[in-house]
Amino acid sequence: MHDQDDFKFDTLAVRHGIQRTHEGEHSEPIFATSSYVFASAAEAAARFSGESPGNIYSRFTNPTVRAFEQRLAALEGGEACVATASGMAAILSACVGLMKAGDHMVSSRSVFGSTVVLFNNYLTRMGIATSYAPLTDLAAWRAAIKSNTRVLFVETPSNPLTEVADIAALADLAHQHDCLLVVDNCFCTPALQQPLKLGADVVVHSATKYIDGQGRCLGGAVVGNAQIVGKDVYGFLRTAGPTMSPFNAWVFTKGLETLRLRMLAHSAAAHALAQWLREQPVVAKVHYPGLPDHPQHALAKKQQSAFGGVLSFEVRGGKEGAWKVVDSTRMLSITANLGDVKSTITHPASTTHGRLTPEARLESGISDGLLRIAVGLEDIDDIKADLLRGFNA
Repeated sequence: MHDQDDFKFDTLAVRHGIQRTHEGEHSEPIFATSSYVFASAAEAAARFSGESPGNIYSRFTNPTVRAFEQRLAALEGGEACVATASGMAAILSACVGLMKAGDHMVSSRSVFGSTVVLFNNYLTRMGIATSYAPLTDLAAWRAAIKSNTRVLFVETPSNPLTEVADIAALADLAHQHDCLLVVDNCFCTPALQQPLKLGADVVVHSATKYIDGQGRCLGGAVVGNAQIVGKDVYGFLRTAGPTMSPFNAWVFTKGLETLRLRMLAHSAAAHALAQWLREQPVVAKVHYPGLPDHPQHALAKKQQSAFGGVLSFEVRGGKEGAWKVVDSTRMLSITANLGDVKSTITHPASTTHGRLTPEARLESGISDGLLRIAVGLEDIDDIKADLLRGFNA
């Protein structure tokens, strides 16, 4: 194996984590096995006790999953990565691995709907309480911190309004109060944003999205240092088992090889579409960090290398108007997923955030006329033409 300490991002994305077998394969293999055979009883005992490294059981040790973990950790600038069965499993693993009954967390109000349900309906059963603060209001974050606060949780850019949090400022605030900052980096991926280098302690991903890039598999990941992620979060996964499958890990590993190319292409297309949407009479407002009038445009330009592939916009006519636009399209995929080469369109108030109360949606800025598009890699003129069908309706 090459000395990879000096490799740059694109080389790490293609080469890191490869451990060739005696077969000399060029593409990473899939180890489709649940268990492993030991040379002796003594070797088995040493593996299970942790005295010697090696494979034990694929719930928590698998060579294919490990290759993905090592590669993603290298791209994020972390020491350890724990791969999980889904993005929500990654958030659950981070929260349970880092907190205990009686602890408190402060989360951005602008997080994915299922994340809110996890915090409010399930972490509370474990004795972990959550308070919410506006994503960009640092004073509100500071006021929400209590003596038992252990974690600050933020998703940036946010879903679906693409608000941008100041990661470095939140990291400083967290560390002043002996807290950990956890950042959901799903929208940007390490190709566009590396929160650990900005001071964050933990990064979580839904690998289902841009890391895969073609909508094939479910998966998630938690990245951080050797203690917080390599021991605390890993310990939860080893016992509870929200584990990534070897096949999915192989798909995600291959996805990382083209990650930067795809993210830059998604970003360029989304930027062009956002500018076009502003000119459409039926569009009241466009939310995209790449637009100069976005409230956090300067911050996004500073901490991201591009503005990402997701945008949202508000159409006149509320829910009825928004649904007419969605139903009139012929090419865009009507699905709540994102990060695919195929462009997707969804109505957040009735899908991704549909389980929230109307009051909670209002607090998060999610209006009935809001639509979210994850811009894919089709020709931008075809995307515009498809939306025009809806606008003309």
